[in-house]
Amino acid sequence: MTSMHGRLPVLPLRNAVLFPGLTQVVKVGRERSVSALKEAEKRGFWIITTQQIPQDDAIPAEKPIGADGVHTVGTLCRIDSLKGKPENGYQVVLRGFARVRLEDLKLLESENFLEAFGQQLDDVNDMNEQTEKALLDSLRQLGKDILKVLPGNTDQLNEMLNGIDDLSYLTALCAGNIDVDLKEKQKILEMTNLRERALHLLNLMKSFKESLELQAEIRNKLSQKLGQQQRQSILREHMKAIREELDGSSEDGTFEEKMQKKFDEAGLPDEVRKVAESELRRLTEIGPQSPESHVIRNYLELIAALPWSKSAVETDIDLEAARRILDADHYGMEQVKKRIVQQLAVMKLRKNAKGSILLFLGPPGIGKTSLASSIAKALGRKFIRVSVGGVRDDAEIRGHRRTYVGALPGRVIAGLKRVQENNPVFLLDEIDKMGRGYQGDPAAALLEVLDPEQNANFTDHYLEVPFDLSKVMFIATANQLDGIPAPLLDRMEIIDMTGYTLAEKFHIAKNHLIPKQMEEQGFKPGTAILEDDALTRLISSYTREAGVRELDRKVAAVLRGVSEKVVAKIEKNETDPVRIKSFDIEEILGPDRYLTEEALEANPPGVVTGLAWTPVGGDILFVETTAMPGRGDLILTGKLGDVMRESAQIAQSLIRSHLKDLGLNLEWRKYDLHLHVPAGATPKDGPSAGVSILSSMISLLTGRPVSSKLAMTGEITLRGAITPVGGIKEKVIAAHRAGIRTVVLPERNRRDLREIPQDVVSEMEIHFVARVEELLKLVFDLDLKPIETQFLLDLPLTVKAEYADLESVEPKGPPRTDMPRPTTEEAFPESNDGVQAEQE
Repeated sequence: MTSMHGRLPVLPLRNAVLFPGLTQVVKVGRERSVSALKEAEKRGFWIITTQQIPQDDAIPAEKPIGADGVHTVGTLCRIDSLKGKPENGYQVVLRGFARVRLEDLKLLESENFLEAFGQQLDDVNDMNEQTEKALLDSLRQLGKDILKVLPGNTDQLNEMLNGIDDLSYLTALCAGNIDVDLKEKQKILEMTNLRERALHLLNLMKSFKESLELQAEIRNKLSQKLGQQQRQSILREHMKAIREELDGSSEDGTFEEKMQKKFDEAGLPDEVRKVAESELRRLTEIGPQSPESHVIRNYLELIAALPWSKSAVETDIDLEAARRILDADHYGMEQVKKRIVQQLAVMKLRKNAKGSILLFLGPPGIGKTSLASSIAKALGRKFIRVSVGGVRDDAEIRGHRRTYVGALPGRVIAGLKRVQENNPVFLLDEIDKMGRGYQGDPAAALLEVLDPEQNANFTDHYLEVPFDLSKVMFIATANQLDGIPAPLLDRMEIIDMTGYTLAEKFHIAKNHLIPKQMEEQGFKPGTAILEDDALTRLISSYTREAGVRELDRKVAAVLRGVSEKVVAKIEKNETDPVRIKSFDIEEILGPDRYLTEEALEANPPGVVTGLAWTPVGGDILFVETTAMPGRGDLILTGKLGDVMRESAQIAQSLIRSHLKDLGLNLEWRKYDLHLHVPAGATPKDGPSAGVSILSSMISLLTGRPVSSKLAMTGEITLRGAITPVGGIKEKVIAAHRAGIRTVVLPERNRRDLREIPQDVVSEMEIHFVARVEELLKLVFDLDLKPIETQFLLDLPLTVKAEYADLESVEPKGPPRTDMPRPTTEEAFPESNDGVQAEQE
């Protein structure tokens, strides 16, 4: 008997005995055991394992084990692997090396683990070689007999048994792998006499083998009995008894009777009732043991659960109440609300009218989804929202065929089953973000859903019978039209929802966002007040969006920023509110994130204020032109797109063809014009900068400045016409915000004036022009005769000579050196890879 490694930490094992020579995986989670593992790491990963002594009941996992709670004989082990975390427990791989007796076992209170001195227990072998070989062969053969009875592949274990010639190792291997009482395993571990240990193990293995053989016999008999029950010749009365056990039938009736009752309650159409009863008969014929029975049962349950004839209670639509609900939930959007109320009025006039499929089109965060929810509230109907963004499989819409494993109905049928009504308001959110993959095209699947002429007989692949969707009010939302296929778009009525103005955002924040966030942040009414100037700064300098989502987050951040002050006042029993002023916003959120363009005090010649539309609203921009000695080139900078470059070329051509009319006496080819539109890093494109570019060039060439309080937008043509552009509402509001009070718009945009808030229009002086002549008279007080297309005969003689030279088939003499050089955009064409500030 020798000592092993001195004093070592002790790991008590629950429901396990580890034998020398074997490897075992254990899970460790108790605090005291984890401490023992950590100490073992410091001592070369050596540790002693021993079985804890069972008490009257199972010892809870969290109960610590003391020195008197474990056996005094265990196994010296080495930790081969240690994985895990303290909160989830550790998984430890232990390899047994020697049987040891635990001497001087004690609990180290300060370190919180058991420690003992391990004395090795050597085997006592008093057998001759013949006896040892006989015991070895008996254990090996009995082990093979046991493996024959065990289920599964045991070839590897058979080979292992054949290769073992050491009786001590064989006893450890057999004792560690048979399912016997832990007391017997502990007894084998404590036996040092090899002969006694082997004989005791033989008796245990014989009992274990007999138990396995008995279990195998019971399994065979049970299998034969179940096989007989599956035969089609079983008597009908036996089938009834089986149904009571397997189908859950009770005194209320069989499954067939229950389904027939559900069919009656659901009010199935005749065609659907025939299909359902046919499937019910087939279920009876194939029996509950068939794998297909589960599929049929699910199908019948779905048919019975769908709202074939269940609708929301039809009440007379109150248009005034609907208006109040829409106004309460959403500020502004007058045109959108007007169209919705018109739709409700049509539904009021004709109960079964096939309504339009509405498509709410607009930037994120402006309330498209919540508006659909308000419509459902106004109608008194259930609301279903299904996000189809990212859907790439048409089975998501039409469902999977029942032949597939795990088949499910599509989202339309699943949504109707959930609300138990056949006339809800059904929102298809983010319809422009559907994908298209090898599984199919979900947009094509929606054609049948959204067509009022077809959806009365919508057929889901899983359902395989028509379902009437004509009573459903479908609404779709999208951020842009590019991602929607034309056939699908043709089935929907587009309702444009533009972004909110600053005034609208102010009212939304004041009446909705601030009260909501005060409640969510735990503020009682009146404990904090966000001043109007602070709210205005928050909207204009810390958010740049069409909707109000970011504004909602900023309001929450500001309230959190003053929460300490509110708590301090409450603790001091002070009742006056915390007032959040404009300078507090910067202290809480930091410097302004966005700087709003403002009109200059005075524009020098060559600088004109233009108007731009962006996805988050409107903005002003400055068109700058300068001239320098050169060869008649037009230099364009400011990351301009192709359309905007063409507008600059049109403006240049108009000026060159009417130099005398403009009172300009200059040789064009001796000067280069450089046109720049800040900011240089922001891509810009669109035709509506035409009037601004033309005015900028004429302002420079004539030396007449344009008022800094005047802004303009419009497209120009070579005929001198000024054509309409888009985004008028956003552009005029941007001019008003920048302090500009005079705006020039195309005449054909006069109709867009009604979309601009009246409080903005009342403070603005708006001029409408249809021709370049009217623009120049208004801006520069220049009288220009009507511009017509100039032909060659009307041009000066010097120009005609140049054209004659250009058209000469056989040029004479050396190459000309005074030919026009290619312009910048011709020599170095650029592609516009993204538009952030777009000219409409």
